[in-house]
Amino acid sequence: MNSSHAAADEPIGVAVIGAGYWGPNLVRNFQASAEFRLRWLCDLDVRRARRVLGAYSTVQASDDLAAVLADDTVHAVAVATPAGTHLEVAMAALRAGKHVLVEKPLAASVEQGRALVAEAERRGLSLMCDHTYCYTPAVLRIRELLHGGELGELQYLDSVRINLGLVQRDIDVMWDLAPHDLSILDFILPSGVAPISVAAHGADLIGAGRACVAYLTLQLNTGAIAHIHVNWLSPVKIRTAIISGSKRTLVWDDLNPSQRLSIFDRGVDVASAEELGDEQRRDVLVSYRSGDMVAPALTEREALRTMVEEYARSIRTGMPALTDGRAGLRVMAILEAASRSLANGGKVVDISEMDSGVSGRIIGTGAVLPQGGTERSGATA
Repeated sequence: MNSSHAAADEPIGVAVIGAGYWGPNLVRNFQASAEFRLRWLCDLDVRRARRVLGAYSTVQASDDLAAVLADDTVHAVAVATPAGTHLEVAMAALRAGKHVLVEKPLAASVEQGRALVAEAERRGLSLMCDHTYCYTPAVLRIRELLHGGELGELQYLDSVRINLGLVQRDIDVMWDLAPHDLSILDFILPSGVAPISVAAHGADLIGAGRACVAYLTLQLNTGAIAHIHVNWLSPVKIRTAIISGSKRTLVWDDLNPSQRLSIFDRGVDVASAEELGDEQRRDVLVSYRSGDMVAPALTEREALRTMVEEYARSIRTGMPALTDGRAGLRVMAILEAASRSLANGGKVVDISEMDSGVSGRIIGTGAVLPQGGTERSGATA
């Protein structure tokens, strides 16, 4: 009988499924963590798995997923296979009593993702989505500042993630790049604040058959707004976000390692009518605040290392991970709603009313994208 529990004083036995694009990164970080003991690397191409492990590794390589899941010393798995296989692989692991970490996206559709979340909750197992960017020192600090109230109430978020290429064969720019920004948005929003609708506009300017430039506008339930620009055609690479609160505004430049975060005590204040006399009401109600800029010091640390530690914390405590299966579902629901909007000329789509029965992903051409992974994740299992 399989057990999902490791002794409190023993490392958690883990298997990585998929030795392609992302699997080797997971292998390296699990091997470096005192919380885990990597026992298997599973891939349909067992020679590729052996190459990743190296000639002197004591970790076992296999192309037999069932055999890996039957190993009682394996308490958890990490799935790094194409998205189209996530449901099958992750569901098999959950049914074998294993905790599951899944490379984004959680599954090929919201409907499949819901099935995984339900299975994990029914079995009392941890289901975590590897939203790696959320575990960078910068994003962890942004979450802390928003949740702690230092920025005040969120007013707007403006995010730009643009570069030249790589044009994907099977997904549009929105599905390629926006999951990073949407997972970050979901991660940093304070409790009770959530997107309620999205409008997406995109263009295929090079005849690629899918949108290569896209803009997403999300309305939040507080009246705040979030805007995301993703682009494969920009000659320059930009990774910035402006997060404005009622007290302070934060600027995140991910390509500036010496000063990733800048917090500005500058903004616009508006006096309420009750605070003004009759004469003042005829004057402008707006005043401008110009204070200091502070650049918080950040300790550079690999995001995957922090993510692996969060996986261990979730397994050992039974508490949901910061990016649990439900977080993965929320991101996918926004993407599916944005795809529907894109296919309908930018029509606003209510996120909460998304049809969970969509069998594929709608892209900018109006066609339904068959379920499947990207070529960058070369592993299958």
